[in-house]
Amino acid sequence: MLEAIRQAKLAAQKEEIPIGAVVVKDGEIIARAHNQKQCKNNALLHAEIVAMDKACKKLGEKYLNDCDLYVTIEPCAMCAGAIINYRVKRLFYGAKEPKFGCCGSLYNLPEDKRFNHRVKVYGGIMEDVCGLILKDFFKERRKKP
Repeated sequence: MLEAIRQAKLAAQKEEIPIGAVVVKDGEIIARAHNQKQCKNNALLHAEIVAMDKACKKLGEKYLNDCDLYVTIEPCAMCAGAIINYRVKRLFYGAKEPKFGCCGSLYNLPEDKRFNHRVKVYGGIMEDVCGLILKDFFKERRKKP
């Protein structure tokens, strides 16, 4: 989670929503990313999606069966769907996202038994730190003219 937090802080420096993600296989980080929606003008470039795409390219695979994903904020519906489709093994996230979160807050898509693949979800990992990064970012943003 510490590397995901570093990625979130990097995103904030670039005026991106500060969310970071890392993909881990066999205890080793194989991909890391942060949001790139603003700088690349693409609403699909959430940290989770970018990290999972990088991981697949590195592995030369289309699935992440034996990989874990660490994200600073609870993933949204789009990312939760991608996590299922990439067949991630486990998801670890920091702070809950009560307005958009679909891994326990509004829905729990990754653990829904109706899907052909389920992802074990663990929330609240370094929750205070992860949530504070986002709160501080928006607090500073509101100060700007």
